[in-house]
Amino acid sequence: MALQLGDTAPDFETDTTEGHIRFHEWLGDSWGVLFSHPKDFTPVCTTELGYMAKLKPEFDRRNTKIIGLSVDPVENHKKWSVDIAETQGTAPNYPMIGDTDLSISKLWGMLPASASGDPSTRTPADNQTVRNVFVIGPDKKIKLIIVYPMTTGRNFDEVLRVIDSLQLTAKHKVATPVNWKQGDDVIIAGSVTDDDAKKIYPQGWKAPRPYLRIVPQPRG
Repeated sequence: MALQLGDTAPDFETDTTEGHIRFHEWLGDSWGVLFSHPKDFTPVCTTELGYMAKLKPEFDRRNTKIIGLSVDPVENHKKWSVDIAETQGTAPNYPMIGDTDLSISKLWGMLPASASGDPSTRTPADNQTVRNVFVIGPDKKIKLIIVYPMTTGRNFDEVLRVIDSLQLTAKHKVATPVNWKQGDDVIIAGSVTDDDAKKIYPQGWKAPRPYLRIVPQPRG
């Protein structure tokens, strides 16, 4: 079964480049990003892993942990990190899972349950569906799923933008409009009545339509 938004993120134990972990325990009370790769030493993924390392301080600032996954062994990940450092300027500074038995990829719905075989003989094309980004909340629920083709590099700036929105809307009864970014106006959630909105926003709001109530981004 494919995972859906709102599902509990499947827990697992695994070896990573930073030691053995149990996923839920490792996540703790943080937000998390799990992003997956079909094979080590692949060109697009090399650029992604390096860029994610450069962005790590931004994720740290948002109380968000990063973890990568590839179907190859952890020892291969460590060798790959040398290439990533030399070509991208930054080596991975977050754990990378070695999913050699494909169990996590299957558990998270990225490969069919029938998938099998020695990872060293599986090609990137065999694993092409292992190109997901999952954002997980502190409640261990899945908040975002994006799946990319192998030929399109991921936009991790967009993932940061979505996390900003998720964290804001989890705290305040608002939604964010198209192309929203930090500091932009937001929309009062449809679940908030006008009477309640007047208490929260005594200064009022702009409403080009009754269902579209626009206010400045809440602070704090």
